This record gives sequence, C-alpha cells and structure tokens, in this order.
Amino acid sequence: MRDTLTVPGLLVAVFVGLLFLFKWINVLNEYERGVTFWLGRLGKAPKGPGLVLIFWPFERMVRMSLRTVVHDVPAQDIITKDNVSVKVNAVVYFRVVEPEKSVVQVENYLYATSQLAQTTLRSVLGQVLLDELLSEREKLNLELQKIIDEHTTPWGIKVSLVEVKQVDLPPEMQRAMAKQAEAEREKRAKIIHAQGELEAASALSEAAQIIDRQPATLQLRYLQTLTEIASEKNSTIVFPLPIDLIKMFLPKT
Repeated sequence: MRDTLTVPGLLVAVFVGLLFLFKWINVLNEYERGVTFWLGRLGKAPKGPGLVLIFWPFERMVRMSLRTVVHDVPAQDIITKDNVSVKVNAVVYFRVVEPEKSVVQVENYLYATSQLAQTTLRSVLGQVLLDELLSEREKLNLELQKIIDEHTTPWGIKVSLVEVKQVDLPPEMQRAMAKQAEAEREKRAKIIHAQGELEAASALSEAAQIIDRQPATLQLRYLQTLTEIASEKNSTIVFPLPIDLIKMFLPKT
C-alpha cells in the first residue's frame, strides 16, 4: 500500500521540481538584459546575457532589448513661423542603455518616446520659417535630437539620430514656389545677358581703337568676312565697299 501511494507522490514531486527548474533557468540573447525584482525590490544590476537563474516565485525578471529601435514618427500638421501649413514626418533612432531605468522610471518607454518625438517635432518646427525648414534640415535634425535625448535620458534611453523625412506643402504653396523659382531664373538670365553685352561692347571698343590706329586691319577684316561667307556656298554675296575707294569717282561739290 505504501509503495502504491509513494509512486504518485514521487511523480508529483518530480513534476513540481521540473516546473520550478524550467522557471528558474532562463537564457538571454546577446542583445538582451534581464531586469530582476526580488519580492518587488529592484535587483542590483541587470542580468545576462547567457544562462540566468531566476528563483521564481520570489524573483521576477523583465526582458529588455538593447538593440536600436527605428521609430517612424507619423506625419504632423505644423504651422511654420511665417504661417504656412505643412505636414512633416520624421524617423527617430534610439536604444535602451540603462535597462533598469527603462523599466522603473517609465511605464512604456516605446510609447513615451514616440509621444515625446511627436510633440517636440511640432514645437521645434513651428518656430522656424518655411525656407529654414526646407534648406536647414541638418541643423533642425541636430536640435530635435538634442531636445528628445535630454528628455529621454532619465528613462535610460539614448536618442542617436533624428531625421526629418518629408515635408508636404499645400498645392498653392507649391505653385507660388514654382513661380518664384522661375522668376529667379529669368532674373539670372537677364543679368548674364547684360554682362555679355557689356563685355562685347568693351571688346568692340578696344577693336575699334586698334583699327583706328591701323587702317589696314579693316581691309583684312573685310577679306576674312568674305572668306567666311564664301565657305557657306551662297549664290549671293553682300560685300561692304569702303567709301574711300569710290570717293575719287564722286562729283566734287
């Protein structure tokens, strides 16, 4: 009778022992750390990686990943300093550097960092002009990264990079900017054309002074022009005749 009673009891004891053994033995990956609580109190230091013993039910462990998280900030409606309504989205790169703070100091560090990134994006970009938002992207990225990192440091989070991905402008603003760019290019074209006319006039003035000192150069220029016209194989050639050559044939008054 004793043998028949001890066998089920032994099986139960073995089952309970295996249950506790599986609860106690934990394996953490290289990128994971275990934040432990002994009867509700925070452990001295995070455990892992590798084989970790957790003496359940007196000790509890929370797994934390140390890999970089790439968070896509949803598009935010922003009114710039010059009262232009735009939609801006960004991407934030951050990672857990102090797992115990990420567990104790904040309820959900992923959600908290996401909300902080959205609020900071609206606050910072709402204080700049549209031209600054489009042309000084790197400066704004550094400012966003600095502000978000300062607020997440008490949570054990390190923000390594913030990048503004896309700025969506309203259609009327796109048309206005296209007209502005077209006008700017026309302005530059007129300036370049005027500079060319100035340089050409200066060169012609110098050439006229040289020809005035050496009249023979005018004849050489006539012959060169005739050669250039003849190379085109034209049937009609218009050749300028100096008035000095026919002055002798004109009646004297």
